[in-house]
Amino acid sequence: MSDECRIVVDAGVCKMRTLITAKEDMGMVHLDVRSDCPNVLRMSWGLKPICAYTEVEANVFSTDVYKLADECIPHAACPVPAGMIKAVEVAGGLGLKRDCCIHFLGPDEDVHID
Repeated sequence: MSDECRIVVDAGVCKMRTLITAKEDMGMVHLDVRSDCPNVLRMSWGLKPICAYTEVEANVFSTDVYKLADECIPHAACPVPAGMIKAVEVAGGLGLKRDCCIHFLGPDEDVHID
């Protein structure tokens, strides 16, 4: 069964946005990437179909996505590669669709963590 997952990543201060569409076909996930960022676009040109099981179970820097990110993305804090991995995970049937967020807290804000 083919599943599709679409994610938009707003990278923050750079104001670059990336649309990631992941489609599963016979165990392999194909990523279509559209971005304002020339580095993310360059990275996307090297993406080949990805085995969701292998990618999600690998150590971070052993994944195909992060290997390409290491070659193409000059900013280590770029959230786009993580978005690609999440898209692969969901399209491959290995994860659920749920938004992720990095939120900077103000000096008077507090968060309760159990």
